[in-house]
Amino acid sequence: MMTDITSSPSGSGNNAHADKPDASKRAVKIYSRYERFWHWSQALLIFILAISGFNLHGTFDLIPFPLAVMIHTIAAIVLIILWLFTTFWNFTTGQWRHYLPNNKGLLAVIKFYAFGIITGAPHPYSKSLKRKQNALQSLAYLTFMVIIGPALWLSGIAYLLYNLWAHLDSGRQLFTLVAFAHTAAAFMMITFVVIHVYMTTTGKTVFHYIRTMITGYERIELTEAEEAYLEEQEPELLKHPKG
Repeated sequence: MMTDITSSPSGSGNNAHADKPDASKRAVKIYSRYERFWHWSQALLIFILAISGFNLHGTFDLIPFPLAVMIHTIAAIVLIILWLFTTFWNFTTGQWRHYLPNNKGLLAVIKFYAFGIITGAPHPYSKSLKRKQNALQSLAYLTFMVIIGPALWLSGIAYLLYNLWAHLDSGRQLFTLVAFAHTAAAFMMITFVVIHVYMTTTGKTVFHYIRTMITGYERIELTEAEEAYLEEQEPELLKHPKG
């Protein structure tokens, strides 16, 4: 089994393993084709939902209200299906482990994004095949998938099924609660997206992380044993220099 590559306890940066004689950096495909499809499809659907949702909310009037309702509903249903399938995929492939909360290095990562990034400090975390996100990213994604997402989908479904419970004595109060929950979750989603977009610009270059999510390849540190395993068992994950 491949060994995990994480930052050293002291959090000495991306080059934490550079002093090890058996460590090397290789371009490895750490994001599969489906992960990239899921990422960009989800981004597109969230953008469509945000625009149509603000249109429905009356923030602006780009398209007719009935059309905005139809677009918002269809995009929401497609996104829910995508989430359900992706949840199944994550559990069947074992990718769910990347999103487990991990307190190791959390404080170091928070300090880095708070002021270390401004002073030019090295990133205190190194990606690995078994841990693609640092502790802060895992916590953020877990919040996104367990709290923000479900709050949006459940309140949105309640909206769609309004005619089934509108006759209840507390229907008006429930509708107000559903509307508030859906709007609050939407703003949390937008906040997450804005922060996420900003974080994509904090790599080695402005487009470093975006390019990684397009190609799937990232340069990570591999021990000699790990590199030998990939070369023999999963060579398709390694990008070989052109000879």
